[in-house]
Amino acid sequence: MWPGHVWDLLDQRVRARAIPPRNVRELEGALVKEWGNISQQELAHLVQATRRKCTAVINAAGGHTRY
Repeated sequence: MWPGHVWDLLDQRVRARAIPPRNVRELEGALVKEWGNISQQELAHLVQATRRKCTAVINAAGGHTRY
């Protein structure tokens, strides 16, 4: 399943690391490393998903959406 946004993607990747970060400095390093590992395809997918979500919200004119 694709993540909902970039922060979800980064969260998943950091949590999946063999050795989890033990402090803020290690967390920062892990986030920077994983940020650099995000592919253009993954980013394009997230942009398209955001576009679909925005369109659904606009079309709902204040009503409910699945987002």
